[in-house]
Amino acid sequence: QVQLLETGGGLVQTGSSLRLSCTASDRTFSTYGMGWFRQAPGKEREFVAQIRWDIGSTTYADSMRGRFTISRDYGKVTTYLQMNNLKPEDTAVYYCAAALTSFGDSNADSYDLWGQGTQVTVSS
Repeated sequence: QVQLLETGGGLVQTGSSLRLSCTASDRTFSTYGMGWFRQAPGKEREFVAQIRWDIGSTTYADSMRGRFTISRDYGKVTTYLQMNNLKPEDTAVYYCAAALTSFGDSNADSYDLWGQGTQVTVSS
């Protein structure tokens, strides 16, 4: 089974930027879409952004639009989440996911494969 690995998380101060990466273990892996979600302790998993793999069109949660940007490197089977002007409320584990039977949407159950997550902590 192909694995997804998120990297790039860390501890930063309010106003800082981070770029998260999510790479498939098999570069022949085929996906229709990739998404980013985040989850804080005791809270529901929250949609962040989605990218359609073939044409690169993107969708964002309203609260993320403008600060966060999703992108992809098609050849590396990698998706990125650029996060700017980070705030303490962005603190969460960030997960990437691949949609294998659809393009993926804001619902977590539309994705079929998930990474292990990377911790983002924003201190004030």
